[in-house]
Amino acid sequence: MNAKQAAGYKAAEWVRDGMTVGLGTGSTAYYAIEKIGEMVGKGLKIRAIATSNASEELAVKYGIPLVASSEVTRLDIAIDGADEVDPQMALIKGGGGALLREKLVAINSDRFIVIADSGKMVSQLGGFKLPIEIVPFCYEWTLGRLQERYKVEIEMRQRDGQLYVTDNGNYIADASFGKIVSPGELSHELKMTTGVVDHGLFVDIADTVIVGYDDGRTEVIGKKE
Repeated sequence: MNAKQAAGYKAAEWVRDGMTVGLGTGSTAYYAIEKIGEMVGKGLKIRAIATSNASEELAVKYGIPLVASSEVTRLDIAIDGADEVDPQMALIKGGGGALLREKLVAINSDRFIVIADSGKMVSQLGGFKLPIEIVPFCYEWTLGRLQERYKVEIEMRQRDGQLYVTDNGNYIADASFGKIVSPGELSHELKMTTGVVDHGLFVDIADTVIVGYDDGRTEVIGKKE
């Protein structure tokens, strides 16, 4: 069992009968979905909302019942990965392009569990480029405003030679901030920028972090009950 699988499988232990569950996106969340699917196959009764088209397809593959957001006022639990996690459980997310849906699900959950391999644990956020989701209309203006304000390298994400498009129809700009001294302050500033839909800083959102190690061990940080 690798580190990501260990973390994902451990998180699935928090899922109980009757819960409505948020399913994250990415290589670590994959293992949580896989394990939850196995549990559903053995009789676990849950409903789920997926944070991306890819995770929705996984849920269908593993027989996890999906529910529309209009049928749910709040989720019992959400499980998702992270690109970086600091000692205060602040995160950088969005490497997989699903940051907006991931944040919507996380903040509307009674418990948000972050799963990560030990290499994602950092003393300070910023080594990983910060994804910023922006609207396509006049995106060059938004990009220019961000570059002018922060004086850092910001590049439009691409795939196959074309601008990357999120499941929401937006673009993503990846910003190389380096060490982020005040994640909360930067989070607020970016959110207030016209043209920015949201960004990959998750501050004061995570309740529990499960760290997986290459030898199959896990460490639980934050809420443990």
